[in-house]
Amino acid sequence: MDIGALIPIFALSIPIIAIWTTHQRKLAEMGIKSTATESAEKAAQYASGMKELEERVRVLERIVTDKGYDVATQIEALRDQRRVDELIEAREAERSN
Repeated sequence: MDIGALIPIFALSIPIIAIWTTHQRKLAEMGIKSTATESAEKAAQYASGMKELEERVRVLERIVTDKGYDVATQIEALRDQRRVDELIEAREAERSN
C-alpha cells in the first residue's frame, strides 16, 4: 500500500480518537462520582447501624450491671423510652421538611 494513501486515513483518525478519548474520560469521571456518592450513602448506613448497636450494648450493660432492679420492668422501661425518642425524632424530621 502506498504511504500517500495512509496520510488521509491518519488525518481523519486523529479527531475520531480525540473524541473517543474525551468520551471515555467523561465516562470515567461519572463513574468516579457515582462511586463516591454510593460510598457516602454506605457510610451513612453503617453509621446509623453502629449507633443502633451501641444503643443496644448500652441497654445490655445497664441490665447486667444493675442488679437491684427487676429485669423485666427495666426492659419495658427502656422500650418505652426508645419509642418516645423515636416519636420525637420523627416530629423533628417533619418540622425540618
